[in-house]
Amino acid sequence: MKTGLTDQNWIRRAYIVLAGFAVLAAIIFLTATVARDLRELESASSDNVQWTISQTEVEFLEFTKQLTVVASDPEERLSQMRRRFDVFYSRIDTLQSASVYSALQQQPGYATALNAVRQFLDETVPLIDSDDETLRAGLPALVERAERMRPTVRKIANVALDYFATEADRRRQVFAETLLQLAILVIILILVLALAIYYLRRLNLQNMTRQREIEQSAERMTTVIETSLDGVIVGDTLGNILAFNAAAENIFGYKSEDVLGKALGPLIVPDHLMDAHSKGMRRLRRGGERHVVGKGRVELEGKRANGEIFPIELAVQAANTDAGEIFIAFLRDISASVKAEKELISARDQALAADRLKTDFLATMSHEIRTPLNGLLGNLSLIQDTNLNAQQLRYIQNMETSGQLLLRHVTDVLDISRYDVGQLELRKVPLDLDALIQAIADNQSGMAAANHTQIDWSWIGKPQNWVLSDPDRLQHILMNLVGNAVKFTHNGRVSITAEVVAERDDDVEVQFSVTDTGQGIADDLKSRIFDDFVTGTTAYDRKVGGTGLGLSIARRFATAMGGDISVESAVGRGSTFSVRLPLTPTEPVVTSKIPKAMQGVPSIGLRILIVEDNEINRAVVRGMLHADGHTTMEAFDGAAAVEMTANTPFDLILMDISMPVMDGRSATRAIRNGGGKCADTPIVALTANAMAAEQEAFIQDGMNDILIKPLSRPALQDLLRHIAAEKNAAEAEVLDDENQNQNEMREILGEEAYDGLKRQFLGEVEELHLWLRDVQAHDLTEIAGRCHKVAGSAAVFGLTQYREALITIENAAKAESQDDIKLGVSALPTVWEQAKVRL
Repeated sequence: MKTGLTDQNWIRRAYIVLAGFAVLAAIIFLTATVARDLRELESASSDNVQWTISQTEVEFLEFTKQLTVVASDPEERLSQMRRRFDVFYSRIDTLQSASVYSALQQQPGYATALNAVRQFLDETVPLIDSDDETLRAGLPALVERAERMRPTVRKIANVALDYFATEADRRRQVFAETLLQLAILVIILILVLALAIYYLRRLNLQNMTRQREIEQSAERMTTVIETSLDGVIVGDTLGNILAFNAAAENIFGYKSEDVLGKALGPLIVPDHLMDAHSKGMRRLRRGGERHVVGKGRVELEGKRANGEIFPIELAVQAANTDAGEIFIAFLRDISASVKAEKELISARDQALAADRLKTDFLATMSHEIRTPLNGLLGNLSLIQDTNLNAQQLRYIQNMETSGQLLLRHVTDVLDISRYDVGQLELRKVPLDLDALIQAIADNQSGMAAANHTQIDWSWIGKPQNWVLSDPDRLQHILMNLVGNAVKFTHNGRVSITAEVVAERDDDVEVQFSVTDTGQGIADDLKSRIFDDFVTGTTAYDRKVGGTGLGLSIARRFATAMGGDISVESAVGRGSTFSVRLPLTPTEPVVTSKIPKAMQGVPSIGLRILIVEDNEINRAVVRGMLHADGHTTMEAFDGAAAVEMTANTPFDLILMDISMPVMDGRSATRAIRNGGGKCADTPIVALTANAMAAEQEAFIQDGMNDILIKPLSRPALQDLLRHIAAEKNAAEAEVLDDENQNQNEMREILGEEAYDGLKRQFLGEVEELHLWLRDVQAHDLTEIAGRCHKVAGSAAVFGLTQYREALITIENAAKAESQDDIKLGVSALPTVWEQAKVRL
């Protein structure tokens, strides 16, 4: 009650003060306004200005009068006339430059008349300032000009007098309005005072009503607290309990009458938290930092009367009362919610684990499916090199087509899974958009021709050829859109366009559009055309094949690249698919891994190590390599490959990634760091894992290139041509050294002796090759000895490669490795044919 009366008195005093300030401000404002208007009505300044203007006309008349006198009486002195001219000139100058006349400058006719008079004066000044004789000669003309100027001077005075008369009327009107405003304000002030009296009375009644409401609210609050489902405990700064509601009794197991006035801590705070509670209460009493009070809800542990420890949710607020500061704690037993949360977290973790397991399963299955597919497609490729009749060839080609289709489905499913779990990674490399789009158009030109459809592409506006982007993802998007357009268009046209639609600081936004004149897409299908497994039932029906994943994957790729994809279509009029992607311009670079100058280099016989744990895949790779005239050795795991490459040189190592004992990445690092004979040999990854990030990791491990399973024979042949070209370049330097050695031998021995030694060497080689045909029948020591002997002769003639081939057989014989001996003997004729050319 006391607090309510205090608030009421304070409000009244505040209102009186504000009303007094309002009345004082109004009086000051009116006083200032009246004083301003009275100053404006003062006539002294205005009369002086008007007198000056009237005097200007008088001075002009005096000047013309004196001018007439001088003109009629030649003996009259000119000085009086000049003085009158100067006075009139001064008056005009004052009218033109003084600030009090600036308002007159805006009056119609005044400024024109004033400028005309000023021009008259400026033209007369030279004559006035001339000698007496010249002045007298010009007086007749001056008199005539002055007479013409008389109306103009009169106009200046008339305009000015009219202006000042009007201005005086305006000021009187303003003053009258100010007085009227003053009267209105007085009436308003009287009304305000009346309203103030009414308001104060009403405020007093409201305060009395509010006081009753506060008392009722306090009673209701007490009822709410007592019936609250949350425990409410009120305590003082000493930690003693002042209030303990029914919910708190249920939560902690105490009766209110048993705990009132007792210390809070020993009753509800667990023993292991008592020390922290006591320190907090002491810090609170000293006015220190409050860790819990006013910090919102906090999760802690509580103790029941039976000693049970359980989780609680706690919120504490402070309030000031006449008895001092009190603290209100709201507590809730959250045992059930904590248990449910733990179960939910466990369920979430299980779901995430299941999702990761699904992703890992798909990745593993992708690898496992690609591995037999590699064997299947590789063997089909090898079979096509054998003698087949037309029917068998057709069957083989159908099988290969089905295998490639299965591979695409596996890749699509894996890409969707990676995107959905956020593991779809992009790689940005320099990319020629012209070459990419042209390659896609060329790829689809065969199907377009079969459908009697024309396909073309062009840039709209300025082209942006070279950009940084993920070529695989972008090619997938455009290939899918163009492929669909060609597939569903017969006897029509498919147009591909590219356009830079926006330019930013470092990026450009490029829109790729694929427009066809095909059947179009129905309205009900356009909204879900980018969903999974949507193939359509009208325009996109089952007359053509497809899983319905192409467009959904294209949408995922476009989104992952920071762009979007859309479609506009009408049934019977065709469709336009548009892809907008942010791309980064870059400088043109050479993107082909194999220079054009090397692409035509024929593949020479290479010594190649195949590191692969799958027997079928080894057979496929071996078959492809042997068909092209290469020799191979094989290792079943990475550890065996490291051991073999330590002492045996190879031209190329094809390294599988996932293998037992030692994987391909570890084996590559070991070979590079081992310092063996293959430390610098090209190592190419042969893997079913096509993720961009892991491919970059392969390169960082020391691999030179990557071949993706299922192995494509053209891709393998391109790689081998590249390796062969590099080997040819290296052997060209060796050949120069060998030719130099042979020339030196000719000079030392003479031509005849040199030819005799060469014939003897050729005979030794032919004899050795015949003897090695039945290598299994010979003793290993004898094989090593005979190869060592001929290797020495080869060194004399500078045949380095042939010598190394013989030493390889020698080392294999000493190691008692029959397989390595057979491999070395099988490769020997090819190496010899190359060496014999150099003799």
